[in-house]
Amino acid sequence: MNLKTLEQLGMSERNITLYLALFQLGPSSIRDIASHTGINRGTTYEALKQMAAQGIISYAPKGKRRVFRAEDPDKLLELAEEKRGALEQTIESLKTDIIPGLHHLKPDFSSGNVRFYEGDDGIEFVLKDILATVSKQPEKSYCVFSTKSIRHHLYRPFPNYTVQRVKQKINVRVIALGEGGEDAEYSKRKWLKTEGQVDASYIAIYPPKVAMISMASENYPVATVIESPEIARSQQVVFEALWSFL
Repeated sequence: MNLKTLEQLGMSERNITLYLALFQLGPSSIRDIASHTGINRGTTYEALKQMAAQGIISYAPKGKRRVFRAEDPDKLLELAEEKRGALEQTIESLKTDIIPGLHHLKPDFSSGNVRFYEGDDGIEFVLKDILATVSKQPEKSYCVFSTKSIRHHLYRPFPNYTVQRVKQKINVRVIALGEGGEDAEYSKRKWLKTEGQVDASYIAIYPPKVAMISMASENYPVATVIESPEIARSQQVVFEALWSFL
């Protein structure tokens, strides 16, 4: 019996312990419950009040004391259904009112449209952002300029990136600068011949964003993400022209 599930209903580990004790003891006084669980009376009383407010336990006077008892366990399901209903209403409100309203308050362009990320954690965030953004698009595709020397640093923090991309059926077209690169499902690749060594770099065009990843030092990647439909569109035009030429 995995009682930790009850934490999803707003019950703390302490409350769960007390709730279980009421089933084991039957109707009991605060003193008996506290003695059974090893939780002090003051804390026990506050926790019991919380659970009584949730409707999963109740109490009745017995002389000068209160006796607490657990309600039918089906009350837990009722509580979960109430929380699910409230959550569904919240999600709908976020979709139809709050998020559109917040987007409306944003200026067309500000410094917040340019974000900087560093290190492996930052690169992982950018890669996840690419998947999350593209997965919401009708065509589910994006374009990339990439060099061979960036590959090790790019996928080090997110080694199953390609697996996740393929799983979501996201298409990618890559123009590889110099040699290198591997074929994978839902991907097409063309090569642009270069002279000499090419610095490690990766540019992902996934409207309305463009992500640029490079190396600040030998083993420390950095990324800049620009959120601008105009910039993404202009980069897409450059990519399409070069893709048709190769």
